[in-house]
Amino acid sequence: MPPYIANLLAPLCAATALLIPLTAPAGEVQIAVAANFARPMAQIAEGFTAATGHQVRISTGATGTLYSQIVAGAPFDILLAADQATPRKLVGQGLGVAGSTFTYAIGKLVLYSAKPGFVDDQGAVLAGGGFGHLAIANPQVAPYGAAALEVLRARGLLDKLSPKIVTAESIGQAYQFTASGNAELGFVALSQLLVPGSKLVGSYWTVPPVLYTALRQDAVLLQSAKDNAAAQALMLWLHQEPTKTVLEIYGYGHAD
Repeated sequence: MPPYIANLLAPLCAATALLIPLTAPAGEVQIAVAANFARPMAQIAEGFTAATGHQVRISTGATGTLYSQIVAGAPFDILLAADQATPRKLVGQGLGVAGSTFTYAIGKLVLYSAKPGFVDDQGAVLAGGGFGHLAIANPQVAPYGAAALEVLRARGLLDKLSPKIVTAESIGQAYQFTASGNAELGFVALSQLLVPGSKLVGSYWTVPPVLYTALRQDAVLLQSAKDNAAAQALMLWLHQEPTKTVLEIYGYGHAD
């Protein structure tokens, strides 16, 4: 647990830690969320609001795009990035609260097709070349897109497949391209395929973690929200069992 969060809990025992938001007036927290985490965060926010009364406003996009918005003065309280570098950069620039960063989730990259049986369990379809388009998130702003390029390089396929790559603004758009069939294949987040109550349409390969840099996704409390009780409560909530349950449902690992 990061020092900032530990300091919030210091005066209280673990059994009463979650009473912090319950004994304070309901507030609001505005959170910038990496696109891969959009569905899980919506579910987490629902439980958080039910337990605390605090309202959560969520904006999603590629991590790099959200970073640019924060630097430009967007009124966010928390960033849930798809990497570790961006939250650390914000702290270094004085825009994030020192000691508040922590890994809230560890993501998994998959190769997906909306066509059942199209993607095999070894990802050999990439080398086969029997497709016209491969969707990836913009690697300049989206860590999942950068991870996709690492996989292609590791497989020795980047030069061969470059003409077929369709670059999306975010991992969310990469999924839309692929799920619609406009791209026969796409590198997306496992969490985008694991929708509770829905049956997966299509096929996918879970990319071995050795082929790309671990997608350790960090949170940071932004400096403008250091005294926002609702934001502090949500940072605490991200460490609690209800959040860990949601992470498991959507296929994420957790650091705690």
